[in-house]
Amino acid sequence: MNGGDADVAAAPAAPPPELEWKFSQVFGERTAGEEVQEVDIISAIEFDKSGDHLATGDRGGRVVLFERTDTKENGGSRKDLEKTDYSTSRHPEFRYKTEFQSHEPEFDYLKSLEIEEKINKIRWCQTANGALFLLSTNDKTIKFWKVQEKKIKKIASMNMDPSKVAGKNTIAGSSDSSITNSYLVNGGCKDKSSTNLINDFKFPSGGIPSLRLPVVTYNETSLVPRCRRVYAHAHDYHINSISNNSDGETFISADDLRINLWNLEISNQSFNIVDVKPANMEDLTEVITCAEFHPTHCSTLAYSSSKGSIRLIDLRQSALCDKHSKLFEEQEAPGSRSFFTEIIASISDIKFGRDGRYILSRDYMTLKLWDINMDSGPVSTFQVHEHLRPRLCDLYENDSIFDKFECCLSGDSQRVATGSYSNLFRVFGCASGSTEATTLEASKNPMRRQVQTPSRPSRSLSSITRAVRRGGGESPDANGNSFDFTTKLLHLAWHPSENSIACAAANSLYMYYA
Repeated sequence: MNGGDADVAAAPAAPPPELEWKFSQVFGERTAGEEVQEVDIISAIEFDKSGDHLATGDRGGRVVLFERTDTKENGGSRKDLEKTDYSTSRHPEFRYKTEFQSHEPEFDYLKSLEIEEKINKIRWCQTANGALFLLSTNDKTIKFWKVQEKKIKKIASMNMDPSKVAGKNTIAGSSDSSITNSYLVNGGCKDKSSTNLINDFKFPSGGIPSLRLPVVTYNETSLVPRCRRVYAHAHDYHINSISNNSDGETFISADDLRINLWNLEISNQSFNIVDVKPANMEDLTEVITCAEFHPTHCSTLAYSSSKGSIRLIDLRQSALCDKHSKLFEEQEAPGSRSFFTEIIASISDIKFGRDGRYILSRDYMTLKLWDINMDSGPVSTFQVHEHLRPRLCDLYENDSIFDKFECCLSGDSQRVATGSYSNLFRVFGCASGSTEATTLEASKNPMRRQVQTPSRPSRSLSSITRAVRRGGGESPDANGNSFDFTTKLLHLAWHPSENSIACAAANSLYMYYA
């Protein structure tokens, strides 16, 4: 009996069931044949920590905010509803809140360089006094925004009752004329007798009906965005990422060669904490591609490189963190090196799990999940673009191989997601024993497709790809499905506490829930 109980206790927990994803909402949906303006294409998506607000940035320098509505209509936050055993049968719903122009196009006269207004990254900061705070950046300048709801003052009416004005107001009439005549501008008086008149004067009971005063009301509120700080002139190269610290006071910004540490309240000074620029630029072998603070340890951050490595650094070790505390990289398989090896190994995005135990990284071909306590290799690898390996030459010629796809983790770190071509995004289960691998299309009617398992590539894949016109926009996968390289889903975000994903397809924002 005891031995049987021990075996049952040692058995691993079953992986969570596969999620059934459903369409929730779309903002900015295109009509058939509608041409998308370049400035309207979404370039950044971010949920705040509560999940009640969502921000998007576009190539036109605008930031658009959305707020959740289903929790408000049900009478409280989701946590409160769960405490009272209130079952929410409705799926998450968001509505447009406000938008503002965050960045404008600029020109660097010293370098003769145009600076795009495109929003590269958005990060939410801690809320205070009912106001929302967020950081947004383009290639060169970071801005700290405060969005607050303010009441609009409106004069509704005058307090005069016309029926009481006529006749019988002799005191008010005589006093009013004498007072008006005796006063000068700035409070001066013609003679001292007028002061005695004021002292002797008393308001009649019920007030003076002919005294007209405006009645101010606060019926409407307006959201007012205000730029609190501008952090500029600190990066020689394009800013690729920003990340705010768990201490609520500092944040980092990273470009190709340097990472700077800022205080939110100080815009004219930053500290360089990582510098990979060699003395001779000809010796440059790798660049920084992304940087992210640990979600709970304010002295720990990670940054990725174009060689496929992730470095964990501790700000307590030294002022300039030239040496990493941990290095995460996967050893290259012998004999597998090719012209494209370094290009496809470059990490385009990294994300910490909510508890800080895991780091998710995205390179061109795969998603990798790393345990920060194990630097020998990733704990899981998910094949995303393995079916495109025979077409790397074509992807290089049309520059698609340099596309930077983002990635995200669920709040419980049980699942990961990333985008692909043809406006597809993929969700993988990363719990022990999970085989979940779902492919969805960013549309109102997402087509569920099973991801091709890398261990069983189709024999006909090479023959199919050879038949496609070189450099063409579409490529069929192993199942004969066509992939359109001109439509790509680069940006997506997972709700911090629910199974809800927001993703951007050109100028449209799609939301799904499970």
